[in-house]
Amino acid sequence: MTDEITPELFEHLVELAAFAFDPEEAKYLRRELNNQLKAIHQLAAVPLEDNVPPASHGVPYTDQNSPPLREDRWEPCDNPDEILAQAPQVEDRYFIVPDIPHTELE
Repeated sequence: MTDEITPELFEHLVELAAFAFDPEEAKYLRRELNNQLKAIHQLAAVPLEDNVPPASHGVPYTDQNSPPLREDRWEPCDNPDEILAQAPQVEDRYFIVPDIPHTELE
């Protein structure tokens, strides 16, 4: 394998992604990423004929072997007040969820 995620490249990527890892986490994650990269190189080395179409998985889904899509339809809930009562925060019968913290990148 000629390509490798070096410690310097890993630190640069961590900084770009605004992550923070302790040294053991960083070492483990870099090793795992390099293992994934090695697996990708092994897969890329498999000889394929030019007429093999790209696929996201090994089984092509066609109309013949795929189940039909189900109809989207609204069905009322029998006990919405019981469900809403289980939520930590509700306002005007809507669930209140916490904001997702984020950092502005420059």
